[in-house]
Amino acid sequence: MANVMRDFFIGLSNNRFLNTQAKKWGFSLGADKFVAGTTVESVMEAVKELNHQGISCTLDNLGEFVSDKTEAGEAKDKIIRLLNTIHEENVDCHLSVKLTQLGLDIDQAYCTENMREILDIARQYNIFVNIDMEDYSHYDQTLEVLQALRKDYDNVGTVIQSYLYRAEEDMENLKNVRLRIVKGAYKESEEVAYPEKQDIDRNFLELAKQRLAGDTFTSIGTHDHHIINELKAFADEHNIDHDKFEFQMLYGFRNDMQNKLANEGYNFCTYIPFGDDWFGYFMRRLAERPQNMTLVLKDTFYTEDNKLKKGPIAAGGAVAATSAIALWCVKAKRDRKKDNE
Repeated sequence: MANVMRDFFIGLSNNRFLNTQAKKWGFSLGADKFVAGTTVESVMEAVKELNHQGISCTLDNLGEFVSDKTEAGEAKDKIIRLLNTIHEENVDCHLSVKLTQLGLDIDQAYCTENMREILDIARQYNIFVNIDMEDYSHYDQTLEVLQALRKDYDNVGTVIQSYLYRAEEDMENLKNVRLRIVKGAYKESEEVAYPEKQDIDRNFLELAKQRLAGDTFTSIGTHDHHIINELKAFADEHNIDHDKFEFQMLYGFRNDMQNKLANEGYNFCTYIPFGDDWFGYFMRRLAERPQNMTLVLKDTFYTEDNKLKKGPIAAGGAVAATSAIALWCVKAKRDRKKDNE
């Protein structure tokens, strides 16, 4: 059942129609628990609050499915404005970007030039920029862009996904590059990725330990307390300096553990997404942990003191609409397939 739910939410995240409609819905689906608003001003408030708790941040100006240069150029300009704001506000924060938002699906060279403009400004401000790894269809292109940029910039890194069979080999090739280790949030073929959680977790631990034993800074992106505790023990056993790594979690997830790790003296970073294009990100978070839907439904139908909201039907309309539209899309796809048989 868990795999069915995961596939369902990943399917929703890739639906262009639903992504477009979600911009009109706003945060009526409960996304505000995991996305820090839609503006630079709103996300800066979240950054300052976390910085006050001893937690650094990385910001993701959400955006996917960009297919024209006007939209990609607007995304680049917004990221540059965000860099200026980080510098002006003097907050402890770096950036995470997705290449498909910056035109990778339009033209790789064009996307690379957009990244160069971003990195020029980031270097002036001594701000690190991490390139998020997306689905496998963009994997090789992302590594190619990174390698091209690394010839001229040392303030850029990327992500290694432990569900990929080739993760260890690629990590070795990037041993001098700052990396974030994650499990992976996309549905991939068994030809390229481990399908079973235990294999993904095992590989995650192996990759993280290899990086901790090395010399380059590493972000360990997981909410799994079993993995975190094992890596803490590994670091203590091998006298690994805490300045060589950080733990990283997503905004709105396991806040108590985030504060606990920061208070224990570990470097901690919260990944904060913001912006209008929140739907795909939000659906992938539900895919990773379907139990999060319970939080969404509770927030939609009940007040903080567990009283039923006055207008639960209206408030829950967006949730119901999402499910109905999704099921309709699935049914329509099946009907078309039958018609073509």
